[in-house]
Amino acid sequence: MDGMLLPVVDEDGAPFWEYAARGELRVQACTAEGCGKPRFPPRPCCPHCQSFDSEWRPTSGRGRIWSYVLPHPPLLPAYAAQAPYNAVVVELADAPGIRLVGNVVSGPDAPLDSVDPARLRIGAPVRAVFCPAGSGATLVRWLLER
Repeated sequence: MDGMLLPVVDEDGAPFWEYAARGELRVQACTAEGCGKPRFPPRPCCPHCQSFDSEWRPTSGRGRIWSYVLPHPPLLPAYAAQAPYNAVVVELADAPGIRLVGNVVSGPDAPLDSVDPARLRIGAPVRAVFCPAGSGATLVRWLLER
């Protein structure tokens, strides 16, 4: 994955990446009484009730494509050989309003161009898979559901 963009892990987001490395998709959620809302990106304070109480809740890893783009030409040289590839925004099925960015691929470690762009559509169901990416990072990627 030389030259590929990898996550920058900060203190608030570190648990997300630790769970991803174990093959779990979790999101931070408020644990204040009467709130309980999920939040992403991770942060110390709930944007809904301003509580600092939170936990990392498991998700089903299922969602729908909320938006996508096919970059032409690629913005970084490391991506040129894989163009055209997709970049998607997925809204999680069990945490509406939580959207994650990634790529739809044919398998966890498949190249970014492994899915025909013609198969992508807004609302298409997807599920999370995990791809070790070097530097200790594990990326969340998406498979089209049938």
